[in-house]
Amino acid sequence: MAGNDPDAQQLALCRDEADIVLRNDKTVEVFHRRIDKALRVILVRCQRKRPSWDEYFMNVARVTSSRSNCLSRRVGAVIVKDRQIVSTGYNGTPKGITNCNEGGCPRCWSMAESGTRLDECLCVHAEENAIVQAACNGIGIQGATLYTTFCPCSYCAKSIINAGIKRVVYREAYAMDSVAERLFSEACIESVCLEK
Repeated sequence: MAGNDPDAQQLALCRDEADIVLRNDKTVEVFHRRIDKALRVILVRCQRKRPSWDEYFMNVARVTSSRSNCLSRRVGAVIVKDRQIVSTGYNGTPKGITNCNEGGCPRCWSMAESGTRLDECLCVHAEENAIVQAACNGIGIQGATLYTTFCPCSYCAKSIINAGIKRVVYREAYAMDSVAERLFSEACIESVCLEK
């Protein structure tokens, strides 16, 4: 019973604001069934949204990028075939060469502006590394999907096409030149940008 006393219990207002109301006006068995049903509703509401396959593999690519030692930008790539990860790669200096963060790449160490002095860069791109790792391990990637945290450059686009990859999913677009876009389109490779 709602009254005008603000210090009173105000049960009617609480009931009106509740997400679930359990009435105990029948038998104990009926009340237990109502509780079970309410708990199922609560559990369904509380479950986290399951990521799509694209979101899942993009998250794996993001974690892979954490292995990068590049001073400019950390990029990760994952190659997936039949919903199975077959190869990963991240950007950095080639095997056996001093890492970027230790002075191995003159361009990265000089903190050059984006898009400049690219001829001085010793780093291998994440997409290239993932493709090379698959090849080194004898894994066929024809028809696969490549997930990468940044859109591929035109050089990587050519490698992706020649490797037989049929779908590219990336998280962020940065200066994706029209050449890469045109190459993907002409080679009938689906290119998808996931929203952040």
